[in-house]
Amino acid sequence: MVDSAAPPPFASDLRDHVRAHAENRPGVYRLLGPEGQVLYVGKSIRVRSRLLSYFRADRSEKAAEIVAFARQVEWDHLPSEFSALLREFRLIRRLRPPFNVQHKKERAVCFLRIPKEPAPRILVTTMPVEDGSEYFGPVLGAERARAAVRALVDVLGLRTCPASTPLRLADQGDLFGSAPIALCARAELRRCIAPCAAGCTERGYARRLDVARRFLRGETDELRERLRERLRQASERWIYEYAAVVKERIELLTGLREALVRMVRSLDALTALYHVKGHDGEDRLYLLRRGLVQSELPAPRDAHERAGVRSRAERVLAGPPPPVGRVGPDAIAEMLLVERWFRRNPGERAALRPL
Repeated sequence: MVDSAAPPPFASDLRDHVRAHAENRPGVYRLLGPEGQVLYVGKSIRVRSRLLSYFRADRSEKAAEIVAFARQVEWDHLPSEFSALLREFRLIRRLRPPFNVQHKKERAVCFLRIPKEPAPRILVTTMPVEDGSEYFGPVLGAERARAAVRALVDVLGLRTCPASTPLRLADQGDLFGSAPIALCARAELRRCIAPCAAGCTERGYARRLDVARRFLRGETDELRERLRERLRQASERWIYEYAAVVKERIELLTGLREALVRMVRSLDALTALYHVKGHDGEDRLYLLRRGLVQSELPAPRDAHERAGVRSRAERVLAGPPPPVGRVGPDAIAEMLLVERWFRRNPGERAALRPL
């Protein structure tokens, strides 16, 4: 329901309009400027009370500043807090109101990317693209993820050089008989197995990369076992500075893997039907696919409607999910918003019905 009547451009009239028409139920509201531009979008489980609080704000508060510019107020009454959360998020992402901060800025979300290339590297990206790369994530904290990936590739000796670097694997033919020379210092420091200088075979490199994949999926602890052995040896030899470096690497890798595994498990559990009880019986059913809302429907009332919902869910979920590069930043942000909703409201998981 939308209240579209525009009150006169005075704060007292805006307040009277809210008192006369807004209800204390979930919803999303918008404060508009002189030219009808949306200045601010907000949500509340009690729209009337929230809006009236703007007119009681101290002059130093942000709410008072918004009201000073506002000439209209509009709101949509919605069935539930979850419905309001989604509507607020989507409006802010689309309209980019000047007084909103939340949901406009991109969070420090990143993915680990293994591109399709000879002797593939492990990269950190904040903008996944549909290029055939293998992705792990999402995970929050791009800078910490980069530090963890540096530790990961150093332990396994994987390359970090540009994609254009000429490679000379040990199982490639040598037409000139020249001695291969490593092209960076990492090989000399024994942090890279030097696929540029015949330091490994294609299969040998692939085996190390597979260890990284399995570690990131939570399938093996080989990397941390190697580092724990180095830490033990360093401590026995009283090489405490190196021991501190190794300990930091263990912590980085542990944090990265735990974050990846936790996020993947959480999103996998959010392929489900989510039944949300609404105001005055306006229950809604949300079809989720790894946290992304695919469809919103009135909750079914009988067996026929339940069969229709099931059929629709099967059509929507037919086939594999789209690759990360095709999902887009807005959809990724929505997935994380929904995942955070269930993390902060664990009791809501009881309303999920797996498909």
